[in-house]
Amino acid sequence: MHIASMAGDSETHIRDRGENNSVIRQPFLIGVSGGTASGKSSVCEKIMELLGQNKIDHHQRQVAILSQDSFYKVLTPEQKAKALKGQFNFDHPDAFDNELIMQTLRQILQGKTVQIPVYDFVTHSRKDEFITVYPADVVLFEGILMFYSQEIRDLFQMKLFVDTDPDTRLSRRVLRDISERGRELEQVLAQYITFVKPAFEEFCLPTKKYADVIIPRGADNLVAINLIVQHIQDILNGGLSKRHNGCTNGHSTPRQRRTSESSSRPH
Repeated sequence: MHIASMAGDSETHIRDRGENNSVIRQPFLIGVSGGTASGKSSVCEKIMELLGQNKIDHHQRQVAILSQDSFYKVLTPEQKAKALKGQFNFDHPDAFDNELIMQTLRQILQGKTVQIPVYDFVTHSRKDEFITVYPADVVLFEGILMFYSQEIRDLFQMKLFVDTDPDTRLSRRVLRDISERGRELEQVLAQYITFVKPAFEEFCLPTKKYADVIIPRGADNLVAINLIVQHIQDILNGGLSKRHNGCTNGHSTPRQRRTSESSSRPH
């Protein structure tokens, strides 16, 4: 594991907001990036598990997981036709609705409940449904290009990069796309060679330098994940002690900790 810095401090995400000067606890945002099928979702889920959050009711959780995959743009008919043939580049920065991502992150930082779109990877379209994510103390946001946009990147107080062997990532992607998305092997390989690999090298890999913590081998690297979990626990415990004191900067801080998590997988 390579550590540049353990970014963020629990003191930094408590700020006064609103005209009535009421205090809203600002969540600790963690960005998780890495190549396709590198294990980003698995790392987030392992963090959730080790924090004991996966056994807690959704409305009481302190940690939320979001995926960049939920924010693919709505395709035009022409783009959709290409996508169905495996000829659309879903790994390019322009494939994501960054405006909606920024809007969502700002609402999360304001302690608001947000509605996350649900993307259908079989039909390449947004479903007519949303996932509700309630305010949380820690929000993990994973995606292949989470660090590409500086505007989005600067919102994260901690940045993790999951670094997994390219052959491992390719084999995982092939198995996933065939079993979960009904793709043909030839199409999966053609898309990988034409779009996925070049996009990773041009857009994703260069953002590795922005990471505070680099995690080789993904969720299998329990030493790295345990260190990250300990840091998150320190943040949560700091927040809990402030809530037990009943006030911060002279203002009471009542807030229910509730969250739901997105279950979409990397494209």
